[in-house]
Amino acid sequence: MTQYLLPAELVDQARQVIEANRKAGRRIAVAESCTGGLVSAALTEIAGSSEVFEAGYVTYSNSAKMSELKVSLDVVETFGAVSVATAWAMAQGALEVSGADVAVAITGIAGPDGGTEQKPVGTVVFARADRASSPDEVIADQKLFDAAEGRSGIRRQAALCALELLMP
Repeated sequence: MTQYLLPAELVDQARQVIEANRKAGRRIAVAESCTGGLVSAALTEIAGSSEVFEAGYVTYSNSAKMSELKVSLDVVETFGAVSVATAWAMAQGALEVSGADVAVAITGIAGPDGGTEQKPVGTVVFARADRASSPDEVIADQKLFDAAEGRSGIRRQAALCALELLMP
């Protein structure tokens, strides 16, 4: 049987996220697009993660973002799937659907195709929604990872950033 191994740095960061959120008494959720479940996989690699990890949503297509996370068609059509508006709507949707205390969303272009001049390969957008914060408080970031890292490198870096956002 072949065993799939996650990068050690992802598992280490996920362990820190689980332990810190356990101490804070927070339940977490993740809405993933370009990372395809990598953040959820890292979190569930940690024994006892079920005390903290409420749900993970892999909403790769726009229709999945809309049906699973209640992202509006208007947001996707106006701003695009890779935008602060869409990431924010994904995070808010994950928070609402899961009942978690905090949710992080990731959407981006991992490549090697799909980039544009405005949004090149390596563009990834993150957002965090926190039940304890004002609903109008948007915590979001956009990063441009090095396309030379390749698809798996971009996904790994994006997952690490998402895990950072889950720290209390």
